[in-house]
Amino acid sequence: MNPLDLRPDLTAEADLAHGFAAHVVSWARAAGAPDACLPRLRAAAMRASLAVAAGHVCVPLAQLVAEDETVAGLREALLASGVVGRAPEPRPLLLDAADRLYLRRHYDWERRLAAALVARAASPLPAPPPVTVERLGELFAANAARLAGRADWQKLAVALALERRLTVISGGPGTGKTTTVAALLACLLSAEPELRVALAAPTGKAAARMLDALRARSASVPEEVRGRLPQSSHTLHRLLGVTPQPGRFRHHAGNPLALDVLIVDEASMLDLALATRLVDALPPHARLILLGDKDQLAAVEAGAVFAELCADPSLDASCVARLAALTGTPAGRIAPPPPRRAPPPPRRATPLADSVVWFAESHRFAADSGIGRLAAGINAGAGDEVLAWLREGGDPSVEWLADDADAPRAAVLARLEQGYAGYFEALRRHDGDPAPVFAAFDAFRVLCAVHGGPRGIDATNERLSRHARAALAQAPGAVAASPWYAGRPVIVLKNDYLLRLYNGDVGICLPDAHGELRVVFPDPAGGWRELAPLRLPAHDTAFAMTVHKAQGSEFAKVMVLLPATPVKVMTRELLYTGVTRAARKVVLAGPEAVLLAACGTPTVRESGLIDRMIEAGGQV
Repeated sequence: MNPLDLRPDLTAEADLAHGFAAHVVSWARAAGAPDACLPRLRAAAMRASLAVAAGHVCVPLAQLVAEDETVAGLREALLASGVVGRAPEPRPLLLDAADRLYLRRHYDWERRLAAALVARAASPLPAPPPVTVERLGELFAANAARLAGRADWQKLAVALALERRLTVISGGPGTGKTTTVAALLACLLSAEPELRVALAAPTGKAAARMLDALRARSASVPEEVRGRLPQSSHTLHRLLGVTPQPGRFRHHAGNPLALDVLIVDEASMLDLALATRLVDALPPHARLILLGDKDQLAAVEAGAVFAELCADPSLDASCVARLAALTGTPAGRIAPPPPRRAPPPPRRATPLADSVVWFAESHRFAADSGIGRLAAGINAGAGDEVLAWLREGGDPSVEWLADDADAPRAAVLARLEQGYAGYFEALRRHDGDPAPVFAAFDAFRVLCAVHGGPRGIDATNERLSRHARAALAQAPGAVAASPWYAGRPVIVLKNDYLLRLYNGDVGICLPDAHGELRVVFPDPAGGWRELAPLRLPAHDTAFAMTVHKAQGSEFAKVMVLLPATPVKVMTRELLYTGVTRAARKVVLAGPEAVLLAACGTPTVRESGLIDRMIEAGGQV
């Protein structure tokens, strides 16, 4: 796969890559490198830089060879330059044993992250005390009748996390990850009431949603523990402590976080750099629980960390025996699925021994329900079957609007506008309380794959803004000449730590008690915050959002607007992430060819993290 394929908008990155390649060649020339190797060095350095900009951590030499050369010949030319070394030599560019070419910084991050995670996984905790085991049984007693003898993987995941410093839990929407966290915290806090627990996520929206979900499940937690549950959540950047220096945080290995348990939700959004800095900042004794969905989109920045950490959910015999004893589950029923990357025996796919659990059963929608069936078909790459089923239109929770025009046809536009009818009605009734307005807005969202073109978020937001102005012409605060009007939803595009606004935060423009327009944001601590529109950091209208921006959110109904033609970003993971943002109904609108292409195009992120973990674990 061409490393430029994931991101078509790489003009600025291309300029940087040209500059980096020129510096690398200058260094090589100054070190006395043979002139014959310099053209290949320049091309390889540029491609390595562009690969990172496109979301990859490295680039395989096999993708860089010219028609008249071999991988071995290219390797020899690069090593002869003196600025490319065999990992982990101190060189600007590094080749690993699998002939992947890295920028040194990214190789170092990968190696540090792998070593830290493997060490944490290999450092089990003492067996939980009897009071904790008793609490575990109480919390999951009600599940037994529903499961009818099947293994309770939520209970098993809690048991695993009770005796390990690293637990990675992957599951789709509604599979019980938050319920599992609530039960885990109840067990831990029953035994250690003063335990320091932190909740975090990559974005403010995801962090707030995690806290809300935990509060919603607090009724299932024993009363004496309920008051000890975390009362706040953090973005990872806030947790680590932002400093004026880009990429530098107050908390690191030399100044670790003061906590005993860290729970990170939406961990599929973690890029390599942030994951490395997060793990560096954890004190050695702390538990780390990573929650996410291995089938969702990877981070915007370089890496697909969570998917690689989830590659192997297998459990060895001794771990199965311990889990059976802790949970009262017959050992024969504790049978995890096979790893995603099957290694030759006797190796495991990764050395994260007994640290990974996959949740497969959704409690939000059954596997044979509309959204569940659609998501499963997309994940399986079964585009023809998905399309045939969509054409039948037999499930009311899923709707297919075939539309192969360059711009959305009238029926699709009408559905876009109808989706916000409830929101506009809530705005007309607005009496000063933002809660009903936000609830109505979150009942529907339009998700797009791209920014530009008649099916992108720019055109869709412009169209819906015009419709909103017409629909709300009599609403308080409407001023035709201003870009601001009561009811304009906005999404923050850049972190502003002074204003406590973060990339992905959504606000709504509403009149205050004096009729002045203010942009209202939910406050993670409860209540609302109002800001003058002119104070906002970079932002955009948010009737339509990219699927990337919607990651970590949930809406009652979602409309996924497909582009007019297949594009590189329209992958299986993006389509799956888009449709699973819907809790009750999803509408897909676009050309059949685009749907089929997306189902058949899995995202590929070049990385060596699994190999680094194998190296760190001493596996050969």
